[in-house]
Amino acid sequence: MRELLTLILLVCLPLHALLVTLGTKLIFGPGFAPFSMLALWKEALLGLILVIAFFEILHALATRRASLNTHVDTLDLCILGLIALSIIVTLYHWPVSTGRLALGIKYDFVPLISFLILRRVQWSDVFHLAVQIYILILGTLVSVYGLLTLVLPDAFFRALGYSDAHSLYIVNKPLAAFQQIAESGVRRIQSTFSGPNQLGLWLLLPWSFGVVWFMDAFMNARKWHWKNLLFWKKHENYTLGIERALAFLLLVGAALFFSFSRSAWIGAFVILVSVIGLSIPREMFRKVITISGVALVLLGIVVTLAFPKVFFRLSSSRGHIEHPIQAWQRMWASPLGEGLGAVGPASARGSDTCVILRPQDDPSWAKSSPSLCVFLGEGKQVQPDPATYTCKCPWHPENWYLQLGVELGVVGFVLFLVLTVMMIITGIKRMGMHPAVLAFLGVSIGALFLHAWEDAAVAYTIWLLLASVLPSGKTRHS
Repeated sequence: MRELLTLILLVCLPLHALLVTLGTKLIFGPGFAPFSMLALWKEALLGLILVIAFFEILHALATRRASLNTHVDTLDLCILGLIALSIIVTLYHWPVSTGRLALGIKYDFVPLISFLILRRVQWSDVFHLAVQIYILILGTLVSVYGLLTLVLPDAFFRALGYSDAHSLYIVNKPLAAFQQIAESGVRRIQSTFSGPNQLGLWLLLPWSFGVVWFMDAFMNARKWHWKNLLFWKKHENYTLGIERALAFLLLVGAALFFSFSRSAWIGAFVILVSVIGLSIPREMFRKVITISGVALVLLGIVVTLAFPKVFFRLSSSRGHIEHPIQAWQRMWASPLGEGLGAVGPASARGSDTCVILRPQDDPSWAKSSPSLCVFLGEGKQVQPDPATYTCKCPWHPENWYLQLGVELGVVGFVLFLVLTVMMIITGIKRMGMHPAVLAFLGVSIGALFLHAWEDAAVAYTIWLLLASVLPSGKTRHS
């Protein structure tokens, strides 16, 4: 039952934003924000899975089953340390807003606690086989639908319940169906997700499977003996032919490209290089990576010069540089932390929707949305009238590690960084280049530039899959 419910959760998570948007329209009609009770289905289902797992653990303890693993390793200690630290910081800042605290726990700790519990129960080979089939089907559907949204008319999205406005998240309003690159008007696809960055980061999971499937088929076709690098392949033998694996990889890669999520692009490149590095002799890898690196740098220079508004995006890039610096300064100014939900996605729930334009931009387009807070530059509020209302804007560090640092202090920053590094090292040591480990690596790279673990489809999916392949205390996949 637990494995079946987990599969249902994994299948529905990528469709969450679309299903909630459509469900809200069917219940209330157009123009309403996503219905919160519908949006909580994933936490309710995850809670049920954790309850079942908890009773399985209790039963195993009561019957003294040898299969139960009670060993506590470094990963567990890091998570337990973060939980203990969050309690101390919360008490230090007491009283704390209940809503902010709940959202902080949801974003920062629900995936970690799920991993902590679910790695202590058994997962069958049938479950792992079903996961690969799910990745193949969902990765294809999400990518195809995302590419179709490049050409679908606005009326189609309105019929599903999306907002008329693009590129904006407005409190108490429906989601936008897509975003545009501000300086160019180029559409960024988000498929069934709430935004293109969320789509790009989730696609790193099917991308990881696709890379492994393709490399497996490619290397086997040449009778190279590299299977021992992928321990998981000995137990999960669902494979694709080289042509189908390549088609899947190109399809997912196309969707990744049109998300225009530069963080996801970097993550996908790191995943590809990691698999190639473990697949070919070291000398050959050095030559390949040197030639590829030079070619990519030259290509990057050419496309950036040719399409600077698409690939460089000055307004977006500035935030990715300035905000982490500010977050670093805030962390050291409050080394004990400012408390859960102080910054990042949790802080956005109680804030206004703010748009910061360049000083030379025309803000008149925003008059149709009077509740929208508009700034020309960082400090000049032009809508609403600052004499009658002062906007309260959320603040995003644009870096998940520094977000934890601002919330939980220097110790929390170090603990989460250690957890991330140890997860990658432990995953590679025990499982070889398993796609779940590769996806975690890619999202961890993305977390340097985004609030990568914010989206439930990304966070729950990857941490649950890691729990199923990294049981506590075992040194190899068995």
